[in-house]
Amino acid sequence: MADYETVVGLEVHMQINTKSKVFCECSAKFGSEPNSNTCVICTSQPGAIPILNKKAVEAVVKTGLALNFTINKRCTFARKQYFYPDVPKNYQITQSDPPLCSGGKLAIIVGGKEKIVNIARIHLEEDAGKLVHEIGGKKLNYSLLDLNRAGVGLMELVTEPEISSPQEALEFLKELKNIVEYLETSECSMEEGKMRCDVNVSIRPVGQKEFGTRVEIKNMNSISGIRDAITYEVERQKEVLNSGGRLTQETRLWDAEERITKSMRSKEGALDYRYFPEPDLVPFDLMDSFVEELRKQVLELPKARKTRFMKDYGLSEYDAAYLTSVRMIADYYEESLNVLKNEKSGVLAKKFVVAAKTLANWISTELSAKLNASKTSIADAPVSSRNLAKLVSLILDGAISGKMAKTVFEEMYEKSTDPEMIVKEKGLMQISDESAIVKMCEEAVSESPKAVAEFKSGKERAVGAVIGLVMKKSKGQANPQLVNKILMEKLKT
Repeated sequence: MADYETVVGLEVHMQINTKSKVFCECSAKFGSEPNSNTCVICTSQPGAIPILNKKAVEAVVKTGLALNFTINKRCTFARKQYFYPDVPKNYQITQSDPPLCSGGKLAIIVGGKEKIVNIARIHLEEDAGKLVHEIGGKKLNYSLLDLNRAGVGLMELVTEPEISSPQEALEFLKELKNIVEYLETSECSMEEGKMRCDVNVSIRPVGQKEFGTRVEIKNMNSISGIRDAITYEVERQKEVLNSGGRLTQETRLWDAEERITKSMRSKEGALDYRYFPEPDLVPFDLMDSFVEELRKQVLELPKARKTRFMKDYGLSEYDAAYLTSVRMIADYYEESLNVLKNEKSGVLAKKFVVAAKTLANWISTELSAKLNASKTSIADAPVSSRNLAKLVSLILDGAISGKMAKTVFEEMYEKSTDPEMIVKEKGLMQISDESAIVKMCEEAVSESPKAVAEFKSGKERAVGAVIGLVMKKSKGQANPQLVNKILMEKLKT
């Protein structure tokens, strides 16, 4: 039983965030009626000539700059032979050599340690169509072809075979997805097929330099599924070798229900694709000014934003990591914080760090729980960033207690209502008038002789009964911190 090490390389396809396809003017919108976003170019009619989408080139170059790639100024295209029903012209327009981006890298954290994963290339290509094998959950005994996706722009990122565990693959894809979403060069929606991954897995005896037989797992569209597929495939390959068998280079599919990989076909090599220059798209050179203008557009990325949140807002590493894990969450947080800054500058001058942390807690706990339960994106949250800022402001001002705030938040989420209106309509304003609370505390002390006696005999927990009576008298609206302070002063004297 030999000891093996895992070797994984990833080929990540991300749909470029453009309004039209990469070589024609058809819409790249997801979810349209089948075959409604098509033309003579993307349906491969004889004599149709592709025209390159400049925005697609910009997106690839911008992504490459963010990931420390060398940008190749020479832009060329090739034909890659594909004989599948969803590619009508039987070839794909792609880039062979050189790609637009060469030699990048991405840092990931696994087990508290940083690892740099080198990336071979990012190139621009067109997507294939889509075969539909079932409708409404009913499997068909034939397949339908939808060419809406044919010709949509893709950028394919290919890592070096340096990933050595399923967890490293997961962290790489999470970090990559986050960066690309920050850049807005791809929406990376895996549910809509806008980010897909082919996974190359092999194992070799520990210490061996030569790679083992590579198996490709095709068209994965779930990051956790990719982790699980690698885990299964590594164990499968170990069992084959340890039982005296031989591995074959092949393409396999991941069955998420059975949680196994299944053989699909023998794996093609580069020679099978028979690349040759695309005659309808002449080579051209990118100007230095074009690249430099895109470099200026690569602004604050997730790691830098996380560092700033910790430094400027006093957040913990955990809170800062959560808030910056998705660009829309980070934007929502800063929009809320800016409302607080603008409208409560006096409060924030003294309580800025408290306000920043309180707001972060509400987003990462109450709001996050609601959004996850309803599978809603923060972009569609019923509670606006402005209204959440108002709720936190009410808490900071002492207008409502934390318990009241949760009641208010429930209605805010349900009805998308302004928290100040809810507090006013329901009479939830917290009582912070010290003279009124003193009077209620005195009444509660006189009405609780047993609890007072127990407190004075050393049973400090007995004060809870007296606090409860005060809150009952105030109908739950007395400021709990003020109640506790006044009661302790009276009981101790």
